[in-house]
Amino acid sequence: MLSRFSAARCVACWVKVAVLVGLALAGPATHALDKPAGPVVLTIEGAISQANNGSQAQFDMAMLEKLPQHSFSTQTPWYPSAVSFTGPLLRDVLAAVGAKGTSITAVALNDYKTEIPVDDATRHDVIIARLMNNRPMRVREKGPLFIVYPFDTKAELRSELYYNRAAWQLNVLRIR
Repeated sequence: MLSRFSAARCVACWVKVAVLVGLALAGPATHALDKPAGPVVLTIEGAISQANNGSQAQFDMAMLEKLPQHSFSTQTPWYPSAVSFTGPLLRDVLAAVGAKGTSITAVALNDYKTEIPVDDATRHDVIIARLMNNRPMRVREKGPLFIVYPFDTKAELRSELYYNRAAWQLNVLRIR
């Protein structure tokens, strides 16, 4: 049988353990988003918790390069053979801004808009490509940013639905 003192100490120990475990599960503390030093290439707005310009999160190319980079080669309807794309995962960009929504409206420089479920970012390794065949993309080459799905990895991705969710000349993501 535990005395009152022993029981209180035991409870206090368990509370400390629970707090430490909770902190470990929550992951690293979020850090303030740096301000872009170069030209802004991507603006994210809407349901986000990390901003660096009023209620918006803005990125220059160097900020996107600092995120973990992923590459894949895939066939697309827009090129005659497979193309290699490199950039951060869409889910990593969304995490960097603390995105809280369920839907993304991707907007291109020419005002093309496409709707992307946030769930796509977790189910598929969608990237915001900043390189094509290891080279930066100019605007006339569908750059500087291009949302690309790994179309060759799953049969379901080789469809009009997912091709239409790809957005080249990307410059704004609106999170709802």
